[in-house]
Amino acid sequence: MKPLIRLAVKEDAEDLLRLIKGLAAYEKAHEQVVLLAEDLVRDGFGAEPKFWCYVAERDQRIVGMALFYFRYSTWKGPVVHLEDLMVEKAHRSQGIGSALYQAVLSFAREKKVRRVNWEVLDWNSPAIEFYEKSGAEVLKEWRVVSMSDQALNEYLDR
Repeated sequence: MKPLIRLAVKEDAEDLLRLIKGLAAYEKAHEQVVLLAEDLVRDGFGAEPKFWCYVAERDQRIVGMALFYFRYSTWKGPVVHLEDLMVEKAHRSQGIGSALYQAVLSFAREKKVRRVNWEVLDWNSPAIEFYEKSGAEVLKEWRVVSMSDQALNEYLDR
């Protein structure tokens, strides 16, 4: 049975947060999630959403998600950034991740962006293989740079 893929609505916020926490646990960073369901509602479902999200439903239960937003490239113009693509462990290898991935890529094509970006952990070989098989290039020479709010404040307060 094919999953139902649809755009998320604000009533999905608790399920989105559950999946986000599950992904953080998989990535061995569960303690880093400080986001609340109310944050997702405010940020994703207001007049000017900061993100969009497709969800996958099986038996009227959300079992996967793909959360994405626009960035701007000085070389390409608008770019879609895929922040998280996640399917619950019990529902993997059933085409749900592929369906969510295709939904995001279709959105990007519809919006005529010239690039879609995302990160993948270097130890997540199943994801890397999946992305490479789809035609995506995993860039080895680029490094992701991140600054926490604490580091930001410390730097600016010097």
